[in-house]
Amino acid sequence: MYKKFDIPDEVIKESLSILETSSKTGKIRKGTNEVTKAIERKTALIVYIAEDVNPPEIVMHLPLLCEENDIVYTYVATKDDLGKAAGLKVGSASIAVVDGGEAKQSIKGLSNKLKELKK
Repeated sequence: MYKKFDIPDEVIKESLSILETSSKTGKIRKGTNEVTKAIERKTALIVYIAEDVNPPEIVMHLPLLCEENDIVYTYVATKDDLGKAAGLKVGSASIAVVDGGEAKQSIKGLSNKLKELKK
């Protein structure tokens, strides 16, 4: 419903590994309210959105908000996958990386791939 483009499996795996590195060596914001604030303040480098959020209205505004603020976003199949990659014991509807830590260069490469997929 809110998913605007398809992402190949290898890109999803790469993005989750970048999230894992960023959560350990950088800074992330978890949960839709925190992610929304990070996007509006333009501190988010990349935003992850789970596809299995119910009701979808919880995260439906995020892709549009990211596009308005020129922030790259990607989709992950489940909230559990997203939470696990971020080192959380629970799932998360959305996560924003605000400091990539050791994954800064990887985030730039992933951003370029995602921009190509959206065309």
